[in-house]
Amino acid sequence: MTIKALVLNCTLKKSSEPSNTRALIEEVTTIFEENEIDTEILTIADYNIELGITAEAVSDQDEWPKIFEKVKEADILIIGSPIWLGEQSSLAVKTIERLYGGSSLTNEKGQYLYYNKVGGVVITGNEDGAKHVARSLIYSLSHIGFTIPPNVDTYWVGEAGPGPSFIEAKGYKNEFTMQHAKIMAYNLMHFARMFKQHPIPAEGNVIEQ
Repeated sequence: MTIKALVLNCTLKKSSEPSNTRALIEEVTTIFEENEIDTEILTIADYNIELGITAEAVSDQDEWPKIFEKVKEADILIIGSPIWLGEQSSLAVKTIERLYGGSSLTNEKGQYLYYNKVGGVVITGNEDGAKHVARSLIYSLSHIGFTIPPNVDTYWVGEAGPGPSFIEAKGYKNEFTMQHAKIMAYNLMHFARMFKQHPIPAEGNVIEQ
């Protein structure tokens, strides 16, 4: 049984730069890889993604469709975001908007496209806002059709005011964060495997076109 996990890292940094969000993401994806989950991390800042509520290209330069193809193939989708002013990053908002643009599409049974896919979030930042960001992103994923297993948000935040972030502060030593990274990974894997064997029945949720 092949399970595919896709992580969309919505840091404002390109993949050539160190990312605190990516560092925490890798705590989760390491567990995936140890359990033979086919895993890919994409850094959204590396792509030209236009504004819009659509899965289709907004312009000839719009690279969202190639990301959307990977979303369609994934069994597990994780959104990673830093916290800025207590909110998710602008790239996380744009990513959710583009995912929303594909939410009216259907699978081969006539269900919404994101049925039988599971979602979770990874968040890093200074000060507060982790649960607020998790609530926003998790609701968004659930609303468009993803299933949200229990405890599929892991986060790390530093003290109030400027200070070291996840990498410099050695956030990987934080027992709570690491415990929830593990719980998140295993619950996502469990539900993804369950849906492979027992997908959501089409009765009562087929969309009239």
